[in-house]
Amino acid sequence: MKTDGSLDDLENGYNVWIDLVDPDHEELLALGRKLNLDADALETYFNKSKKPEIRVLENHTFTVMLDMKNKDPKTLETEGIYLFLGKHWLLTIHTPEVKIKEVVERLFKVKNKKIKEAQIDALYYNVLAEIVTKYEQLLTALELSVNEYQRRSFVRPSPEIFDSIDILSRQTIILRRHFWRARNIINFLVHNEHDKEEVKYIEMVYDDISQLIDFVESYEGTINSIRELYVAKVSLQINDTMRVLTIFTVILLPLTLIAGIYGMNGVDLSNLELVSTGFFIVIMIMVSTAIGLLLFFIKKQWILVRPRAGSETDNLKKTAEQNNHTKNKNINASSRVWKNG
Repeated sequence: MKTDGSLDDLENGYNVWIDLVDPDHEELLALGRKLNLDADALETYFNKSKKPEIRVLENHTFTVMLDMKNKDPKTLETEGIYLFLGKHWLLTIHTPEVKIKEVVERLFKVKNKKIKEAQIDALYYNVLAEIVTKYEQLLTALELSVNEYQRRSFVRPSPEIFDSIDILSRQTIILRRHFWRARNIINFLVHNEHDKEEVKYIEMVYDDISQLIDFVESYEGTINSIRELYVAKVSLQINDTMRVLTIFTVILLPLTLIAGIYGMNGVDLSNLELVSTGFFIVIMIMVSTAIGLLLFFIKKQWILVRPRAGSETDNLKKTAEQNNHTKNKNINASSRVWKNG
C-alpha cells in the first residue's frame, strides 16, 4: 500500500486509501462516478445520517460509524464517519473534528506495520477497531461523573444535581443505543466475512463492544440508584424541616390560644362575675371541637394506634412455634427410623 498516490495507482495493482474532509457536493459526485459509488449511499452522507449501519452493495461495502466524545460533562457530541470499501480501495469521509488521518498514521507507524503489506480490508477493519477502542474514553468520563454525582448526593442534594443526573441518564441511553448498532456491524462482518484472513483484526472488537454495553447497562442501574437516593435524601430533609416547623407550632399554639382568649372583645377576665354566659359557651364549643377531632383521629388510627389481637408480631411468634414443633416431630421420627434400622 502506498502512503501517497492517486486513483491511477489502482490500475498498477496498489491498494489506495482516500480520506476526504467535508468534501463539497460536486467533488464527491465526481469521485463517486470514478469509483462507481452507490447513489443511495452518497445520499445517506449528504443527509448527514448518524445512524450506525452497514450495507453490502454491488461492488463495495458502505458503513456508517460514529465518533463520540464529551464536549463537557453534560454534552455528548457525535460525528458521522462514512466508509466505502472496494476491492482495492477504501474511502473515508468525515468532518474536521474527526482525526482519521492521525489514527491511520499511528496504525502504520506504531500498532501494526504489517497493514501496508496486507489487503485493503485490513485497514478497514483496523479503523473500525480504533473507533470502538475510542469509546472506552466515554465510559471513563461516564464513570467519573457517576461517582461525583453519587458523592454530592450524599453531602447535600440540590436541584442542579437532579438535573445533571437526568442528563447523565439520557447519555447512557444514547450510548447504549449506538453501541448496540456498532456491535451489529461488527457481528455482521465477523460472521459474513469469516473466510477473509484480515477479519482477525476485528474479531476481538466484538468482545470489546459487548463489554462496553455491559458497562453502560451497569452504569445505568447505578444512575437509577443515585436518583432514588437523591429522592430519599430530599424526603428526609423535608421530614426534618416539617419536624422543626411542627415543634415551633406546638410551642406557639397554646400561647396563641391564650392570647386569643384574652383578646376577646367584651371579656374582662380580671372580673369573672361580669363575664357573660356567651364566653363560657364559646369555651365549651372549643373544648368539644378539640375532643371530637381527637376521637376522630384515634378512630382513623392516625394517633394512639393500638396493636390488634393476632397482630403481625403474634403471627410471627405462632409461625416460629409451629416450625419448632414440626422440626421436633421430624427429629423424633428420624430417631425411630434409625433405631428400627
